[in-house]
Amino acid sequence: MSAGSLFADHALLPGGWARDVRLDWDANGCFTAVQVGAAAEPGVPRAEGPLLPGMPNLHSHAFQRGMAGLTEYRAEAQDSFWSWRSLMYRFALRLSPAQLEAIAFGLYVDMLEAGYTAVCEFHYVHHDTDGHPYADDAELARALLRAAARAGIGLTLLPVLYQTSGFGGAAPAEGQRRFIRSTESMLRLLDALRPACNAQGARLGLAPHSLRAVPPEALRDALAGLAAQDATAPIHIHIAEQTKEVEDCVAWSGQRPVAWLLDHAPVDARWCLVHATHMDADEYRRAATTGAVAGLCPTTEANLGDGLFDLPRWTEVNGELGSQAGHGVSPGDAAPALRKPSGGAWGIGSDSHACVDAAEELLMLEYGQRLIRRQRNVAATEAQPEVATAMWLAAVAGGAQAAGRALGGLAVDQQADLVVLDAAHPVLAGLDGPQMLSAHVFAAGRQRPLAQAYVAGRKTVDAGCHPLRAEAQRAFVQARRELLAGGA
Repeated sequence: MSAGSLFADHALLPGGWARDVRLDWDANGCFTAVQVGAAAEPGVPRAEGPLLPGMPNLHSHAFQRGMAGLTEYRAEAQDSFWSWRSLMYRFALRLSPAQLEAIAFGLYVDMLEAGYTAVCEFHYVHHDTDGHPYADDAELARALLRAAARAGIGLTLLPVLYQTSGFGGAAPAEGQRRFIRSTESMLRLLDALRPACNAQGARLGLAPHSLRAVPPEALRDALAGLAAQDATAPIHIHIAEQTKEVEDCVAWSGQRPVAWLLDHAPVDARWCLVHATHMDADEYRRAATTGAVAGLCPTTEANLGDGLFDLPRWTEVNGELGSQAGHGVSPGDAAPALRKPSGGAWGIGSDSHACVDAAEELLMLEYGQRLIRRQRNVAATEAQPEVATAMWLAAVAGGAQAAGRALGGLAVDQQADLVVLDAAHPVLAGLDGPQMLSAHVFAAGRQRPLAQAYVAGRKTVDAGCHPLRAEAQRAFVQARRELLAGGA
């Protein structure tokens, strides 16, 4: 890796849009200078369009990309998340390490071309197909690490603790046999993975799968063990995704899931509450004020019929759409410093990967709010009336926090992760920076008007294409073909 510089006519900084911006980064891929109102100097590359901070994808089950689009048929009188889950279990039971790596490699290349520069991998397929550990207990996790390194995407690896099939300690189902780990086994796995994660700059955290899959004592012990290893590690959990989950939690504990978690776990800014779709008003207030990130996956939540997160209620804690969405920057101003979220933080993830596109996740999130309220431009704020700008900034800030990495935007001491919009693309041509981002989110359809992507200062996408795209696609198609031939 080497140091580098880039000049842009328009750049989206943490405080808003700025003109004539020069970015410099060091050999470690970290921004050392962000100069607003700079002159375009000979020898400094000029971006083909507006610069955006790269988007962290805060929730991914990579293997599920292999079954995307293959569950869209009616299997029961009333299909739901739970019937989809049965099909997913069948797919997961056939997956080999080589197939997982091929699918993840293809997915991560696609993510980079779609505006994501980092991913949080919620990894719960741990064991061999018979449910027994591999000779190397970390084999499947290492496959994900290799796939991310090969694609060039930043990674937060979140091994998943999964022990029971329901609230109250119900025994695991047969279809879950590849997921199950004791708390001690999980802590040993984290220890084993740490050197490999450190070697490629990946962040290691923990994901208690859900309250239904991790009994209270196991949750307590796992969190204590994680804190002893790394007190700053990110913690992600599925929570309140489905109404049945809420009902079952109330029947078990007398409390709704988010309320129970807040009363029994040290939820703070390290935590990502994935989905958190079904909360009452008090849960919204209490959860937002912890500083935890709401991990929203709008296209997957729509695909599974989960329901709609109430974004305005969540962000009202701050009175803003996230702490990063501020006013624009005038020429000559110093680049704004990053501010830490004080509550109501959120980010986006592609989850089951029925859709892999950062802009489309934002579009789906905003459109869901419009439909439920019968209003327009719901995610805009007084400080930032441009909806796409406000959402992009908030999602980058929340995604960086959830990833546990310095990915918070185009600012000094943050990693040089960025994407360049293609100003010559017909959807964007002739517009200014904010208008181009708005068109990218709300008018591009399934086109991707992205020119380049950089991860830690290294160009991973050029002219909209990853250099390993063809190879990645071949590997993905072959892995999926093998799985379907095996009856998945």
